[in-house]
Amino acid sequence: MKNVIEAKHLRKIFGDFVAVDDISFEVLPGECFGILGPNGAGKTSTIRMLYGFSPMTGGILKVFGLPMPGCFRAVKARTGVCQQENNLDPDLTVIQNLEVFARYFDIPKAPAREKAENLLKFMALDHRREAKAIELSGGMKRRLVLARALINEPELLILDEPTTGLDPQSRHQVWDRLEALRGKGLSILLTTHYMDEASRLCDRLMIMDHGRVLVQGRPVDLIRKYAGHDIIEIVEPADVLKAHVRTQNLEYEDLGHRLIIYIHESGDRLYHEISDRYCTEGCIMRMATLEDVFLRLTGRELRE
Repeated sequence: MKNVIEAKHLRKIFGDFVAVDDISFEVLPGECFGILGPNGAGKTSTIRMLYGFSPMTGGILKVFGLPMPGCFRAVKARTGVCQQENNLDPDLTVIQNLEVFARYFDIPKAPAREKAENLLKFMALDHRREAKAIELSGGMKRRLVLARALINEPELLILDEPTTGLDPQSRHQVWDRLEALRGKGLSILLTTHYMDEASRLCDRLMIMDHGRVLVQGRPVDLIRKYAGHDIIEIVEPADVLKAHVRTQNLEYEDLGHRLIIYIHESGDRLYHEISDRYCTEGCIMRMATLEDVFLRLTGRELRE
């Protein structure tokens, strides 16, 4: 089966600014592929090229094996898009937002109503079907935007930061629905700032920065390669501890007020040595995570 997305040497330039700089990746059928990166990394610019919203400056892009942007209409008919913004019609009811959107895909009235009813049940919104969209909570609005993106029964679902700003309960509700969709074979492309979201949902992902791809792979493989097995963190480390770490041929980051040590095997022995000899408090050991990989590769400075 053909790749759902094939991007080769993709570029996007706005005037003198290079937003996407020679990136290549593919999305396989039935997988969830993530695009991670700091603000301004080029994530949104990339996905906007994928669904034809923004023409690419250079490179080769195929979606469902069809060249873009030449086959924009055919690709659009088979794609669902959940954008960052909640661009629902506030004057329409919940079910009307779905039924009106169905008209863009020439779905007849009766099938559109049936699809809308089924999607509201799937998203646990059927009890609010007659409420105005403006009356919904933030989590309900995001679930409604997701339901709307599914009205045409897409083969590819593109999600641009779908859970930004949601409380933990609402985020987990959205995750549950996305996992159910992936289980049915839907291909998903996801951008997110939440590393736990990417670790839970993504089969593979890539991390971008300054318009370029830094790494690609499965979350667990990236964690093991770039962050190791365990992380030891020491708050306000003493100079003698820093000197000891430098002599042990360890991978570490000295942030001044905090020392981070990356352990590629079990860190039990080293943790007990450090906690017993160098610090009685402010020393913890935890499992390495995707967030450790992200911060190590993209840096810790604040991005605007």
